[in-house]
Amino acid sequence: MGLKKYFYKDIAVDLGTANTLIIQDDKIVLDEPSIIAIDKNLNKMIAVGKKAMQMHEKTHDNIRTVRPLKDGVIADFHAAELMIQGMIKMLQKKRAHFFTPFFNKIIVCIPSGTTDVEKRAVRDSTAQTGAKEVYMIYEPIAAAIGIGINISEPIGCMIVDIGGGTTEIAVIALAGIACDQSIKIAGNAFNQDILDYMRKQHNLLIGERTAEQVKIAIGSVWPHLVDPPADYEVHGKDVMTGIPKIIIVNYKEIATALEESALKIDNAVLKALEITPPELAADVYKNGIHLTGGGALLRGLDKRLHNVTKLPVYVAGDPLQAVVRGTGIALKNIEAYRAVLMS
Repeated sequence: MGLKKYFYKDIAVDLGTANTLIIQDDKIVLDEPSIIAIDKNLNKMIAVGKKAMQMHEKTHDNIRTVRPLKDGVIADFHAAELMIQGMIKMLQKKRAHFFTPFFNKIIVCIPSGTTDVEKRAVRDSTAQTGAKEVYMIYEPIAAAIGIGINISEPIGCMIVDIGGGTTEIAVIALAGIACDQSIKIAGNAFNQDILDYMRKQHNLLIGERTAEQVKIAIGSVWPHLVDPPADYEVHGKDVMTGIPKIIIVNYKEIATALEESALKIDNAVLKALEITPPELAADVYKNGIHLTGGGALLRGLDKRLHNVTKLPVYVAGDPLQAVVRGTGIALKNIEAYRAVLMS
């Protein structure tokens, strides 16, 4: 029994559009960008995760970087297989022994709006690792588990999970999703908004990575912050001359850039509340709205949603890891959470 436990490992995977996290034995053992680099001449993967991200937007004709997931689901099946296998190998190298450990059970979280075809793509890609059992769990349910909510009780709780590709809004009760909304406005859309704003307002061309850095440094969706971040230097090149230049931007400009996307999230939350059954709506009124995912870190998002809904809004203690933590808890207590797992 001891040898079986030693060689056969169970892992939980948050397969995200922007980042992939893996949890094993209650510890996050891998946190890497969801991207690979491929040598086009050899048709072979040469880097995965952080190493591939360092190459992103800096490649030449022989190398291309690929993000296998788009809007929370697999867009490139072959690239997704390569990425999952590459990350599993990274994990195995970290735990290198004379014998390579095998994977017994793997649980992967997926968006609540995923179609049957998209579920099959995730299942098949994960099965290529050689895992004996592959399960899937919806992201809002995993997020609720991850922040300590007892999902089996007859009490409604609203989760707004803002990831890289999608924003998942769900009211959960009795170990199921009573109603939900899923929109393709999230971290990547925010990056594009910042990129477009810099080009239109400052005649500055920037890349996706720079837009991400701006979002992290001064990203806001509320123009009246009590403790605003310092102004930020943005490096890019002039649209007209092509010469590199630097401009200074403040958080209020970024709030303006993100306004349209933030408004779409506001409307999706209102729509989810509109279709929530009255008894569950009463629970949400008492318990408030819980924000998870990387997008929950946007400054002022809780104030904005409170202003729109008049409900209490709480940002999870560690919103980036809420989903993978919940997936890990489901993995550890697989029989208790069997009702919310899909195979």
